Amino acid sequence: MALKRHRLAARRKTVGHTQESLAEKLGVDRTTVVRWERCESEPQPWVRPRLADALRVSPDELGTLLAETQDAESRHSDRLAVALKKPRTVDLAAVAHLKQELDRLIDSYDVRPSVALLPDASRLHSDVRFLRKHAAGDAVRRALRNVEAAASIFMGQLVWDVSQRRNSQTALSYFDQAAYTAQQNRDAEAESQARLRQSYVTLYSECEPKSGLAQARRAAQLASQCGSHSLSALALLHVGEANAMMGERSACERALSQAESHLSRTEPKDPAKALISAGQLQRLAGSCYLSLGEPKRAQSLLGAIPAAIQDRRKSHAIALANLALTHVRQREIDGATETLHQVIDSIEQTRGGGAVNVLFTANRELQPWRDRPDVQEVMDRTFALMSS
Repeated sequence: MALKRHRLAARRKTVGHTQESLAEKLGVDRTTVVRWERCESEPQPWVRPRLADALRVSPDELGTLLAETQDAESRHSDRLAVALKKPRTVDLAAVAHLKQELDRLIDSYDVRPSVALLPDASRLHSDVRFLRKHAAGDAVRRALRNVEAAASIFMGQLVWDVSQRRNSQTALSYFDQAAYTAQQNRDAEAESQARLRQSYVTLYSECEPKSGLAQARRAAQLASQCGSHSLSALALLHVGEANAMMGERSACERALSQAESHLSRTEPKDPAKALISAGQLQRLAGSCYLSLGEPKRAQSLLGAIPAAIQDRRKSHAIALANLALTHVRQREIDGATETLHQVIDSIEQTRGGGAVNVLFTANRELQPWRDRPDVQEVMDRTFALMSS
């Protein structure tokens, strides 16, 4: 079982920081914070005083947070092993360990290929469902349903990504599981996330913007019920994208404006805050204008995305691929090929399915220039990527 600095992560959450906001405050990449919490690296001496200030602890207390890893992890792991043999004995401590394991996997999503995460995620999802069926006590069953809903969402996300967004039915079945489980707990936030994920599949795999619009609107309604401005913003961005796909410019821009308003009201305590940022808003707004046939405006948005989104490597690769499309559609072939090389570099590391699909689209649209050496090089790299 991988180590993790659970108390360091817990302290970060207590003072209201996401991994992204802490990284921004310290001037480091989000992946650096991930590595600290996963015991893959130590904070350098120059950053420790600032880290202690950000976490509101003394230097000695920070040293303790960094040192505490194995003992708590082993106790929780042992308790979980006993629970899996005697499922009626599962308790809240074992559930907490499952949640920590799930968080670790989710934190790895943007830095590791989904296919590498799928075995551990599938095992965890199976364990949670097994324990939930046999658990005694309402509090434990409710806590297990919370983890099950999140695990089902993550499984759907992974399956969809591994299939390069082609296996829509399996992904949708996981999101249906998540929505049903969330409903049992009357958890509007978890159900909103599940419905939002369904809208992604409907929009980007099944290319049914009308159905995707209904799902994104439902996600926005649920987000409003639970008071999450972050989820509301993200759902409304996809309401905008669905309208853009249907050529409804006014409805699209209205949704984008509403999303921006919700994002400006996001509070540090919002549990979904890590899902959305100004960079994500720009990325999706750029995608909207690309769908509306305005590549120049899309380019101005996609080309100005803040550096912080680069920590979300799979999302950033999609943004770059869409930026390349804006170049192609304005016949700026030098800019298109230069950007597509960056996209391929990213896909080689993460195997993100969303970026792969946009890469294919860009290759098709580059066909009129296939005799150019720089275009042929991009096409050769794309073929090699898919053959590997």
